[in-house]
Amino acid sequence: MTHIWLRAEQRDNETRVGLTPKGAANLLAAGIKISVEASPTRVIPDAAYAEAGCNMVASHSWPDAPKDAIIFGLKELPEDDSPLPHRHIMFGHAFKGQPAGLRLLQRFKAGGGMLLDLEYLTDETERRRAAFGYWAGYAGAAVALKCWAAQQNGQIAGPIAAYDSATHLLADLQSDLVATGGHRPTALIIGALGRVGTGVADLCTAMGVTTTKWDMAETATGGPFPQVLAHDLFFNCVLARLGTPVFVPKNALTMDRRLSVIADIACDPDSDFSPIKVYDQTTSWAEPALRVQGDPVLDVTAIDNLPSMLPLESSEDYAAQLLPVLAELAEPDAPVWLRAKATYRKHIARL
Repeated sequence: MTHIWLRAEQRDNETRVGLTPKGAANLLAAGIKISVEASPTRVIPDAAYAEAGCNMVASHSWPDAPKDAIIFGLKELPEDDSPLPHRHIMFGHAFKGQPAGLRLLQRFKAGGGMLLDLEYLTDETERRRAAFGYWAGYAGAAVALKCWAAQQNGQIAGPIAAYDSATHLLADLQSDLVATGGHRPTALIIGALGRVGTGVADLCTAMGVTTTKWDMAETATGGPFPQVLAHDLFFNCVLARLGTPVFVPKNALTMDRRLSVIADIACDPDSDFSPIKVYDQTTSWAEPALRVQGDPVLDVTAIDNLPSMLPLESSEDYAAQLLPVLAELAEPDAPVWLRAKATYRKHIARL
């Protein structure tokens, strides 16, 4: 019997979940066993999973789960050197040369387990079967506008927090922008046709921000792209990979520019393929803006769990997309999982 073990997230400000009680009930009806770790912070309460018929287990007990259980979470595991003998479904950030990712792969190699990375659950055209992209873009645009509003008042953006709904987020953001005197910035979105870019564009439209939308056709020349520096805001919505052009080179800091906020929503600064070369670290909920230049001001915001700002909406959306993929775990030859296993084996072989 296929056994999915839904672990409790252990990262600060992470309350999302990739499987709802309704989805769990569907998997149970299909003959898949579901164990759910108790979590006081998960956006959906434990009681709802118990009522759906899930087997409830202690928080963070996944290291002692049966070896055939498939451990399912979203964000990273606590960093240590312990071997990992299970199959894990999560965002591993381990296949692009990231230092933390290499350490994670060493743990899988030592334990004999396997990373089935959510980012690499794709169809035959390499499009992801499920993604948080829309809500990452929506929330990331809100954070960028908060950064810009703070700059207008001679400040740097302060801490952010989760919202009960997108309606609450919009109301709060509107207050920030009104306090600047009503002026709105201009924005350039690269990757505008994807899920992330669509979320950015929808938030900008709701806030009255004029946007220029670029995608593959506009960046096919490989750069340079001086138009990026001619806007107030730049949103990078392109997943870094081999061949991704550089959108903001290191020497942009010495060029004339209007640009004052970069929102790297794809957020992969320690990847060799990052298209934003003026920074090399993620930002946080406590400090969402990294000031990379003071005169003229340039802030970068690069938060790697943006959908957590809208945890219920993003969880329900993502879980609905992922549910049929999880159901295919019971099929030994399901192409989506064969591709994920092949991706893992290719990278583990390089260690």
